[in-house]
Amino acid sequence: MTTLPRPTAALSADEARRIALRAQGFLGAPDRRSGVRGVLRHLGAVQLDTISVLARSHELIPYARLGAVGRKTVEAAYWTDTHAFEYWSHAACILPIEEWPHFAFRRRAYRDRPHWAHELPDGAYDQVIKQLRTEGPLTATELGGAKKTSEWWDWSGTKVAVERALMYGEVVSVQRRGWKRVYDLAERAVPATLLHDDLDDTECLRRLVRLAGLSLGVGTRADIADYHRLKGEQVDAVIADSGLVPVEVEGWSKPAWADPAALATPPRGRHRTTLLSPFDSLIWDRARTERIFGFTHRLEAYVPKPKRVYGYYAMPVLAGGRLVGRVDPAREGSGVLVARQVTLDGPKAVPAVAEALVEAASWVNCTTVRVERVDTPELREPLVREVTRALTTALR
Repeated sequence: MTTLPRPTAALSADEARRIALRAQGFLGAPDRRSGVRGVLRHLGAVQLDTISVLARSHELIPYARLGAVGRKTVEAAYWTDTHAFEYWSHAACILPIEEWPHFAFRRRAYRDRPHWAHELPDGAYDQVIKQLRTEGPLTATELGGAKKTSEWWDWSGTKVAVERALMYGEVVSVQRRGWKRVYDLAERAVPATLLHDDLDDTECLRRLVRLAGLSLGVGTRADIADYHRLKGEQVDAVIADSGLVPVEVEGWSKPAWADPAALATPPRGRHRTTLLSPFDSLIWDRARTERIFGFTHRLEAYVPKPKRVYGYYAMPVLAGGRLVGRVDPAREGSGVLVARQVTLDGPKAVPAVAEALVEAASWVNCTTVRVERVDTPELREPLVREVTRALTTALR
């Protein structure tokens, strides 16, 4: 049985929540000078997802922290001058390019993997590498076709080959074009000083555990493992040497670790009010979200419509350091943001939800907000009035 180290500090549940908010960039003045790239470095991973309602999730992440940064600015920050690469972390994520060496353990694991869901046709891998070397960055379609049939899972041999090369690290996704990955050779796309797999698994894992602790502020073993989808035993093997310190958190049933710098300075400053992507790293771990915020977060996009409770793409509303409601948004015609379904945590949440709706509308160039269903019907009219007031103020 493993003996756990003695906690170096005891935190109240409120202190842990505020530490987590600050670590994720939602408490205190936003670092606008470092911008989107600063957000990416700070978080360590920005999750990608196919769904686009207001915008795609990787655009919503910096917006939630910095405000109305232009969407073209977001894309340029990620993909120009080799500041980032796409790889498997928490899921498919944009990662800071300087972390390329620390994913060597995962590339090695993929190379040693005995079984794959898709068969690799003879010669397809070498052909993909040859074509990229000759022609430069290409999508799977440009390489020869992404699918054999219209079914999403029925990959062509070319797609199987280039995705295998991506996992092995011989190929890099250097941007998304029309939501298609654009592939290039790692030897061209990754700076020479970073293009190596020299670090052993222990060093890679120690770094990723440390980064997860910094990005979370404070977290349990499961929280830290989930951030970059490590195994619990991988965390156990390196956490003592990661620089994180053991802490005890009020109401948490499991031991926790924290960034010592986060403990050194009390978290203070202004709270951000915003809509959150369901894939935001503040809330992507359901168990952690329930433990810290007392908020049950579920993505219902893949739930049959009659069984949905909060809506297709319900976005939690963050205000005052709390999750105070949900909005299931849509865009209609030119310039209309529709709140198809709104869930409010009581009357006090009305101004914050209105503020979040109006700011989001402005960001995606909508000049009107229409509120449809509110789960507490008596709060619909107060919300409509508050939205109208906020819109009038914003348009002055």
